[in-house]
Amino acid sequence: QVQLVESGGGLVQAGGSLRLSCAASGRTYSMYAMGWFRQGPGKEREFVAGISRGGGFTYYADSVKGRFTISRDNEKSTVNLQMNSLKPEDTAVYYCAGGRRNDVQGPYDYWGQGTQVTVSS
Repeated sequence: QVQLVESGGGLVQAGGSLRLSCAASGRTYSMYAMGWFRQGPGKEREFVAGISRGGGFTYYADSVKGRFTISRDNEKSTVNLQMNSLKPEDTAVYYCAGGRRNDVQGPYDYWGQGTQVTVSS
């Protein structure tokens, strides 16, 4: 199995930045694409960003394109999400995810517990 642990969430004012990190452990060799999802209050979980195993291909939701950047370090088994120009509508619990296929749009098989991001207006 693979364990994913997110960190870096918190409270930030609109226009500010946060950097989320996700550390993977366990059978990380079985994990290819990695991604971030979020679930806002009263909303369904939605895809935010994904990155291929080698890091050469990334994919973003339209709502975050140009503001968020996903990256990964395979030697450290980590994936990061740099979030800039944050908006109140970015408020959500953010989840790290890993997939057994190298398809950045999913499906994803492994999930972290989530980290809260709150953007105040």
